[in-house]
Amino acid sequence: MAKKKGGRLISSAGLVNYYDSEDRRAVHISPIFVIVLAVAIGIAIFVLNALY
Repeated sequence: MAKKKGGRLISSAGLVNYYDSEDRRAVHISPIFVIVLAVAIGIAIFVLNALY
């Protein structure tokens, strides 16, 4: 087999490194807020399903 030219490793398989950003313009959402919102939406769907 011919070797590929380039610096990328085949073993990376499309994985991406994510770094914490300290950008002040970025939207910051608390993990607790996400959980509370998901529970509230679930309860709303349950109640609407029971009513209709």
